[in-house]
Amino acid sequence: MQPSATLAMTQAAKDRIRLGYPVIGLSAGEPDFDTPAEISEAGIQAIRDGHTHYTNNLGLPELREALAAKLEKDNGLHYDPNQIICSNGAKQSIAQAVTVLCREGDEVLIPAPYWVSYPEMVRFAGADPVAIPTTVESDYLLTADQLEGAITPRTRLLILCSPSNPTGGVYSSQQLGDLAAVLMRHPDVFVISDEIYEHIIYDAEHRSMASYPGMKDRTLTVNGFSKAYAMTGWRLGFMAADPMIIKAAGKLQSQLTSAPSTIAQKAGIAALKMDPSVVQQMVDSFRSRRDLMLERLAQIPGLVCPIPQGAFYLFPDIAEWLGSTTPSGKVIETSEDLCFYILESHNVALVPGQAFGAPTGIRISYAASESDLMTACDRLDDAFSQLQRPKA
Repeated sequence: MQPSATLAMTQAAKDRIRLGYPVIGLSAGEPDFDTPAEISEAGIQAIRDGHTHYTNNLGLPELREALAAKLEKDNGLHYDPNQIICSNGAKQSIAQAVTVLCREGDEVLIPAPYWVSYPEMVRFAGADPVAIPTTVESDYLLTADQLEGAITPRTRLLILCSPSNPTGGVYSSQQLGDLAAVLMRHPDVFVISDEIYEHIIYDAEHRSMASYPGMKDRTLTVNGFSKAYAMTGWRLGFMAADPMIIKAAGKLQSQLTSAPSTIAQKAGIAALKMDPSVVQQMVDSFRSRRDLMLERLAQIPGLVCPIPQGAFYLFPDIAEWLGSTTPSGKVIETSEDLCFYILESHNVALVPGQAFGAPTGIRISYAASESDLMTACDRLDDAFSQLQRPKA
């Protein structure tokens, strides 16, 4: 397994900050907002009320009941609470899903660019990750033809993320329907639908893969509280799936971690009951930041950046800048070279595309204040202007 590249770049930025450099971190996938007060108060009250003991391994019944109601209301999906498992973050849910479904020799299809942890989770389970490259021209979205061409007799699982980390891409109802039609011709292939950015969406509509005819029993819907509710440190996620899958995942969880923090679960109940306008205010702020960043990045020649419809990331293609020379004479051969040049010379932390299976991209998180984003854009302007681009 390889260490998380996003965490590695975030750590490199923190190391420079400790040395006194004014680094602006645009590498971490973490909202800069505090957890809404109503949620935090519920956690504090849980401590005061003595809710500090173990819960059911699958999670508090009242939390799973609230999640079942959420899935029915928001996604049109009916699940019994016993078909839902709560874990220490959506990351644990995905890892457990891959582990219980995959055997040695199985193949797991992962559209690229992908979240950095997917391939490593697959390798941990003993299976083989198979990246399906997408293009900037398609907004980094997998097509039905690509999916059909990638499926083999060894294919066990497709991992789909919409809205996407790292691109912010969102599959339309038609696009998801086309993928579902392909999967209906291959009934042995399961789907993990990573919907952690479900509520951070702009000019698009979220649709769950499990809502398509014939797909619910084969789809493992994963979601959580970290992104929409600014609860990254609370570590609370969940998965809804076929009862046998939940039973297997629960068995694994019982031996690894048991249920997530009781305090976090109580806070999660409050989050689900909270006025959704609180989340919408954060989403509106992300939209404003996205638009500001897109406007500034468009002024840098040679950068190609699709307009993301969700999450809080930009994923520009920097292929035209590869081969450039820095003022010190170093040649920028990879996106990693570019990111470290920008970090070390201009104090902005980004994540190279190699980590996401897209060597000519870079991920920029705009989950930072507008003032920090504008300062970062000024520095990016300087960074690129000081590079000597290769001659055509």
